[in-house]
Amino acid sequence: MIIALLAAFQLAASTPKSAVLVVKDASRSVSVPVIASPSGPLVRPDQLRPVVPITVSHLMGDRWMLIIGGSAIEVESGVRFARVGNEAFQLARAPEVRKGALYVPLQLVVELVPRIAGNLAWDVDRFELRVFSASTRYEDRTVSQAGRTAPVARRVDVDDAAAEERTSRGFALGSSAAPSGPLRSRRLVVVDAGHGGPDAGMRGPIVGGPRVAEKNITLAVAKRVGAALGKRGIDVKYTRTTDTLIALSDRGRIANEAHADLFVSIHVNAANPGWKDPAAARGFETYFLAEAKTEDARRVERMENEVVKFETRAAARVGDPLSFILNDMAQNEHLRESNELAELIQRRLGRIHPGPSRGVKQAGFRVLVTAFMPAVLVEIGFGTNAAEASYMTDANRMEELSSAVADAVLEYLKRYERRVASGTGVGSAGGVAFRRPVSPFKIRSFSPPARPRTVTSLKVWSTSPHSAESSRKP
Repeated sequence: MIIALLAAFQLAASTPKSAVLVVKDASRSVSVPVIASPSGPLVRPDQLRPVVPITVSHLMGDRWMLIIGGSAIEVESGVRFARVGNEAFQLARAPEVRKGALYVPLQLVVELVPRIAGNLAWDVDRFELRVFSASTRYEDRTVSQAGRTAPVARRVDVDDAAAEERTSRGFALGSSAAPSGPLRSRRLVVVDAGHGGPDAGMRGPIVGGPRVAEKNITLAVAKRVGAALGKRGIDVKYTRTTDTLIALSDRGRIANEAHADLFVSIHVNAANPGWKDPAAARGFETYFLAEAKTEDARRVERMENEVVKFETRAAARVGDPLSFILNDMAQNEHLRESNELAELIQRRLGRIHPGPSRGVKQAGFRVLVTAFMPAVLVEIGFGTNAAEASYMTDANRMEELSSAVADAVLEYLKRYERRVASGTGVGSAGGVAFRRPVSPFKIRSFSPPARPRTVTSLKVWSTSPHSAESSRKP
């Protein structure tokens, strides 16, 4: 509560009263005034017209509807949630009505609207919301993101890199190139080598090739990831550096006590024996913590959580209900940040990995539950596949994998620092250890929304970044 109050005062002073949001397409642009308020910046969504074909309708009472790209966003004055279909998205502040006009958080316009309209991209550097022209050609395909299949539009003939790749619920990862130069502040990343000790993890391959154990591959790769991060000026802490078993609950605790900025867990995948040809399964995927959405994600979740059978009762204990609720609430604050980090890792691995990208997915990994910061779990390949088992145990290939992960982490941190330097703070931010000025989207509280009945039957997604500060010294 104290952090939230301090954030409110800082927001009032940090948001320029003369700020404008530029909305533009290939031939037109409109400047939308950004209204400073103690709880965060507001904009009138109807002022996005005529560049953005948006319709704002007053339903009844305090309820309003925004229609864009065939999708409807429902909001309610005084309520910090926006509803899209059967899902609810947490807002940085509640919408409000002034002189009969609806004002919504700037966050809704630059984060949520681009997620549901595939032809929009938010450019943090220029404080611009860009609309792709009708002449832009798209190549339709589908990918699995966050456990669901989503259409992807890849720009073919546009010289602006504003939307290198878009999904209907994705992030503007390609809004601009990753900034060059070193990080402005020292950052700490905890690198976790999955399994260990009596828990060998995956054993493979199923057919052909020398036998491998997941615990050995993850340790070798994790050490290389740490070394690669160190070369990039990032501090590193390992959960283990030897063949020993670390309880899943302790791995997150190590990161929390170190006030880490990010948590990256390295694992090796194993095929489902029930698949038609399990020995042929290949590829890499990155998970962030959330409810598993597909049967395959649930399979991986069960596989990686099996380590609890090797833990002592004390180490494997489950917390009291209150602790579980608090943990869940804290983790919700990092879903968006973790998802963005996972996307960057997948992109970097896709440049060097011989296997197919299996996408970004979500699952309830216990190793991620207790890490209160952006956290991801990377399945670097299938050890049950002979070719990939050989690939992951080759020293040169391990260096490539490690460099790709380290590059993704560095890109994530640089993007964060660029957003802070721009003064907008819009977009994902880092974890509990990020020492930064409070951005316009840091107001939050664990108190329930004004009218919780409006979202009790909905799946709630948190889109606003975490605001806690670290006591770790640079």
